[in-house]
Amino acid sequence: MIKNMKTKLFVVIAATLLSACSGNNNDSDAWGNFESKEIMVSAEAQGKIMQLTIEEGDVLEKNQLVGVIDTTMQYLQKQQLIAQKQAVSTKIANVNAQIAVQEEQKQNLVNEKNRIEKLFAEKAATQQQFDDITSKYEIVNKQIAATKTQIDAIYKELNVIDKQIDVLNEQIRKAGIINPIHGTVLEKYIEAGEMAAMGKAIYKISKLDEIDLRVYVSGAQLPMVKIGQVVTVFIDKNEKENQQYEGVVSWISNQAEFTPKIIQTKEERVNLVYAVKVRVKNDGHIKIGMPGEVKF
Repeated sequence: MIKNMKTKLFVVIAATLLSACSGNNNDSDAWGNFESKEIMVSAEAQGKIMQLTIEEGDVLEKNQLVGVIDTTMQYLQKQQLIAQKQAVSTKIANVNAQIAVQEEQKQNLVNEKNRIEKLFAEKAATQQQFDDITSKYEIVNKQIAATKTQIDAIYKELNVIDKQIDVLNEQIRKAGIINPIHGTVLEKYIEAGEMAAMGKAIYKISKLDEIDLRVYVSGAQLPMVKIGQVVTVFIDKNEKENQQYEGVVSWISNQAEFTPKIIQTKEERVNLVYAVKVRVKNDGHIKIGMPGEVKF
């Protein structure tokens, strides 16, 4: 009788221990929740959204064009500047023609000046004749120099127009909504046909093929943890089983903090702990905010 009772008691204790060992938390060193770096994609231009080809859950590539904001006004302003530039450019030909005439006048004066100088040296020309030809020669040189400054002014005017066109090109470029990273659209805040304002959020995206498990370790556990360390991560597969992943420690906080309130007991919440991030390759089963465990 006593032997049978001992046997039954042993069975009960063994079953209890087995049940405890099969629990999710028995072999884990730390607990936490999964998180991911989220990026808010905002409008860089103002105007009506002509096209927006994204929905929540879409997987987007980096630098993918996902939408366009109306650029009609910028396009018209650019065409106006292009026409203005063409009109200003015609001035260069006119000035060059004027310089050519002046250069021809200068050459004639050079020939006449050489003749007068020769005559003056032979005392066959007067001082007045020599002074007059020299004065005319100096005047035409100044006229040529003054005319050439007009070309510099024209080129400066063209440069200003080019800068204005560059500004409009940049505004047109920013009207294209370019996705910044490879990731999954988490939330969409605006639809095609609505007005976008500069800095207004359009959608939120996150890189979910790799996800971080943020856990908290005590000071006693800290020496066990190193950046680059390969660890084992668990998530709930069902009520009784865990699903296992390989993770890598990617970040360790250098400051202690009080245990977050998500920890259940008050006694544990007053303890000082260190935050640790474990990078995990996501096969699609891990979601943001899902609880997870890690064994170092």
